[in-house]
Amino acid sequence: MTLLLYFFSSFLTKRASARPKTMSKLLNLKLVHPSCIWAQLDSHVGIDAVGKHQYDKLFASMNLFYGDYTSDQCTVTPSSLEKGQVCVVYWSQNKMWCRARLENIISESQPCLACCQLLDHGESLIVLLSRVRHVEQDFLQLPFWMRRFHLARVMPLTLQVSFCQEAKLVPSSRWDCSATSYMCDLLETSSQTEAVLLKEESNSTAIELYVSINGVKICVNDELVLKRFAIHSQDCSNSSKLEQINALLLEGLNPQPLKFPSDDEDEPVILDAPKTGGVLVHSAVPIEPCSSLADAPITESLCRILQRKQVCLSSTDLLSWPSVGRGNNTIVISHSADQPQGYLAPLLSNILLCTIFTISSSTAGPVAVVLCPGWEKVQLICDLLEECKLTQRLNATSVLLGGGKDEPKAFKMPKDCLLLVTTPFSLVRLLSCHCFLFLRLSHLVLDEADQLFTLASVQMEKILQHFKKISSRQEMSSCPQQLIAVAKRWTSHMEALIAEHMPFASVLIAAPEEAALYGNVQQRVLMTLERSKISTLLSALDFSPDVGQKTLIVCDSTEEVENVYKAVSSKSAFSLKIHEDLMHTLNCVLQQWGKEICPGAQVILVTAGECLKCLGLTDATCVVHFGFPSSPKIFGSRLSCMSHNFRNLTNLVRPGGSSGVSLLLVSEKNAQHVGGLVRYLKRSHALLPAELLSFAEAADVAREEQKTERPLCHHLKSFGMCRFGAVCPDRHRLIPQLDQSELPASGLIEVLPLHIKTASVFYGRIIQREKEVFDRMVAGMTSYYADSKPCPEEVLEGGLYAVQDDHHFHRVKVLTVADNKGRLFFSVLARFIDIGKEAEVKSHQILRLPEEFHSLPGQAVEMIVCQVKPCDAEANWHPKVTRTISQKIQGVQHRARAVLSLGNTVFLDLMVLESRVAGMKTVISEYNVPSLILNTGMAERNPDHVNLLKLLSGTSATNHACGNQTSEPPVKSLDMSNNKDGVFAGDNQKNNQLSHGEAHMTKSVSLHPQVRWYQTSTELSVTLKLRDPQSQRCEFHTDRVVYSCIVNGRRYGVDFELHSAVSAERCHRKLNCNEPVLTLVKQEPGYWPTLLRSKNIFVSYDMEHLEQEDIVSRQSHVFESDTGEEHRFVNRHSSSDSDSC
Repeated sequence: MTLLLYFFSSFLTKRASARPKTMSKLLNLKLVHPSCIWAQLDSHVGIDAVGKHQYDKLFASMNLFYGDYTSDQCTVTPSSLEKGQVCVVYWSQNKMWCRARLENIISESQPCLACCQLLDHGESLIVLLSRVRHVEQDFLQLPFWMRRFHLARVMPLTLQVSFCQEAKLVPSSRWDCSATSYMCDLLETSSQTEAVLLKEESNSTAIELYVSINGVKICVNDELVLKRFAIHSQDCSNSSKLEQINALLLEGLNPQPLKFPSDDEDEPVILDAPKTGGVLVHSAVPIEPCSSLADAPITESLCRILQRKQVCLSSTDLLSWPSVGRGNNTIVISHSADQPQGYLAPLLSNILLCTIFTISSSTAGPVAVVLCPGWEKVQLICDLLEECKLTQRLNATSVLLGGGKDEPKAFKMPKDCLLLVTTPFSLVRLLSCHCFLFLRLSHLVLDEADQLFTLASVQMEKILQHFKKISSRQEMSSCPQQLIAVAKRWTSHMEALIAEHMPFASVLIAAPEEAALYGNVQQRVLMTLERSKISTLLSALDFSPDVGQKTLIVCDSTEEVENVYKAVSSKSAFSLKIHEDLMHTLNCVLQQWGKEICPGAQVILVTAGECLKCLGLTDATCVVHFGFPSSPKIFGSRLSCMSHNFRNLTNLVRPGGSSGVSLLLVSEKNAQHVGGLVRYLKRSHALLPAELLSFAEAADVAREEQKTERPLCHHLKSFGMCRFGAVCPDRHRLIPQLDQSELPASGLIEVLPLHIKTASVFYGRIIQREKEVFDRMVAGMTSYYADSKPCPEEVLEGGLYAVQDDHHFHRVKVLTVADNKGRLFFSVLARFIDIGKEAEVKSHQILRLPEEFHSLPGQAVEMIVCQVKPCDAEANWHPKVTRTISQKIQGVQHRARAVLSLGNTVFLDLMVLESRVAGMKTVISEYNVPSLILNTGMAERNPDHVNLLKLLSGTSATNHACGNQTSEPPVKSLDMSNNKDGVFAGDNQKNNQLSHGEAHMTKSVSLHPQVRWYQTSTELSVTLKLRDPQSQRCEFHTDRVVYSCIVNGRRYGVDFELHSAVSAERCHRKLNCNEPVLTLVKQEPGYWPTLLRSKNIFVSYDMEHLEQEDIVSRQSHVFESDTGEEHRFVNRHSSSDSDSC
């Protein structure tokens, strides 16, 4: 003990401190703990005084500069960071960019985090590393607004409690919360705070802090020591040395080294859940987002596969994967929803880790079914399953059944099949024959659900009802059912899907414009002149509402903001404004906006569009688009300012919500962008002025007129209409100069298909009487190249050359020549002008073509077989059908009947293979190509094809055959000159606005739709081929039927004079597959020879309802004896379907 006291006394010294007389006042002091004090020095001491307005300008400039680059992280995110480096970080709480000093990088977390200090605000912050930016030198001109200080020569004490010893105060590396609280009380009680600046230590200044309380000046440093919250650092150092000496002595007595208990390190900071990143999340159950692929709810094998493929999860995936992986009912709306990777990995993991252990083994059949809109998506998912190496483990199977009656019965489900990928049509056919194979179905995935409900609404209803019955079975209680719907667009069908089939659902919407449709935002549209927009706005706003309102007015420029603010501030006492020059007032504006409002108050914020991101508002009740949004995406981002008021369909207590109102001002300057916005507004079922619809039609026509260099849409030529409408890049109207054709438009012709593009589109030659010209050219080329095969000096784009294929030589036209970079061997894309195919050709295969073989034009002609189209609402032919037809007809001469020709395309409604009977002039029709296509089971009749093409060719200035079905010459401009005040829908909006152009209908020419009918002995069913009709009107009479409606802003109508009498009071109308169907009840039972008294080219019998025996007889071969004319044949397919009306 004597030795210990000796060492102890030798290390103790007295503290001698000299009090400097120079003191500085501290302003705006912020206390974190005694070793971290943020404050401003009085302007007369330290840094030179700088006006606050200069800092406000600095902060505004930083927000605008870094706000424009938030989407491009690679450009401005630091590639390497060092501790103590000054940078710029995003402060999400105040929605602003701030200068900061980097304290630490937490690289162990995913994603990486950065700890930093905000140098102008005196705050410590932990942010994602992706939110860190380089600081520009221009933003370092002003000194930091705040400085960091710490109390000099003191160290914290803490109470240490041991199990065997008494409690005692020991030095610590952290300040006790009681010390911080006591110091905070001193500062709050103080009338003046001063400090003696000592020295700079690691980005912090040591000070002695003095406070004045009741005229007494107290040194806070000594006060904390006196209250035993701290110890002078010199004393602490001596105590530390004494402990080290003590340890040395004890070590001599104990050969094993002693482990002294060290102070615990700071506990890791638990961060809030990751932000949704602009994704609207409504969920009945909590969702814990994953931060990366490493902690995603998927199996290790899947994780390794995705890592090898360098898959990067989007913000939507980070939220949706946990929901899908945990078996929740989930709806995901995203622009990338057409990619199955967004749900496949967590779904497969859930099946492998959970479902296969809970399902019943007493029954067979799949546990999961993925429904796709078409065969192409089915094939894509199967390919992804192969890449994931799960096809064998799950025994995944794809099923595509045709329309044949025996095909579903003949299907056999593979043994131990757990996953089935198919289409709604095929699944319904399977359920009709093998419903017991789906008794343990636990997961139902609707891939591209918006397309599924649009193209197969009846089939989807049957499937969902079957799934609901399975879910209610007692045997499935141990294995909860899961329904996943992924789509690009929100549709009204999904509302019923959530209510009836998805309990405790999670809805995630990444597209803001689709979130507004989900949120049931009420859309209002006002037509006005540009000069009258402000007066229109004032007349539309309610400045004394019954319920408190928060209205956001979005303008295009600073000048507009000032003008609108001046107008509304004269009407409302609660008006705010923000634009680029007022960004220094951002915090004040947000503070005022965030205050609670009383009933009858109207808070109005006028802002510029570029400031919306900085504002980050979500609680607006009304958004006014004073500046016209140039795209639906911008429109949706504005509507997201009301997301807090969107209806919540997952809320079982109050799903409706308060919704919100969107007010759009449209003037004559908005013609350029009105088309896409009108299509979006129609989806919201908004009341649209007739003038706006005419305006949109003019914009659509102008857009079509700009497609003169584009080819005629291949869907339009192949099937009579293009269902992709305005998004299709190709041309949908005829131009006489481009589409004038010299090919036969009628009569019988001989054709030779050489290149089969699809099941109904071929390229080949029309065999003419003077075919000797082509044969002589082929013989001449063969003779020329028999002696030598000269190569061209240079291969030029657009040049004619020759290529040898086996023993034949073909003329080719070079389409593109890639940069060969001096290489000897390269490839070019060439078109075989006498065959029609396009293919890559090796450079060494190209031969020089003499001029004598240039004169004959290319012989390849496009041939399209009419009257057929893919079944089950498919957009393209299945390869199986194309392969079957190709094997049958390629290189074989056929006789066909031409019905139309456009450009280099000839349309055929009949194409048969003939064979002669030996010794007779009789000709046998072996097969008809349209019948071959129908017999594959993957096709259906398309009787409208020729009529639509003829209608298109007869009215070339229209777009009737396009998906929009607009055939009236549109209004070329929006004429508002006769309106004095420029308001078309304001105070009396309901009288001036008409649902989808109802008043415009009275001025339009009525179009006649295509009509299909069939009959039984007692009833007639008349289907009008119109998709989603609006404003329907129908009148039934004993001898007449009158019907009218609006489709895409166009009026359609029919006035039928019936062949016989019907019971008008028993007739009715309904919608089937979104098409109107009229059911007419006959007064007298029997069969009518025709539907109408007079012939109508738009009316034809529905061949799908013919008896099977009749179909067989129509496809039977007919022999004909000598008629006196060679090559004549008869086949029942030669009669037109329209003759049946």
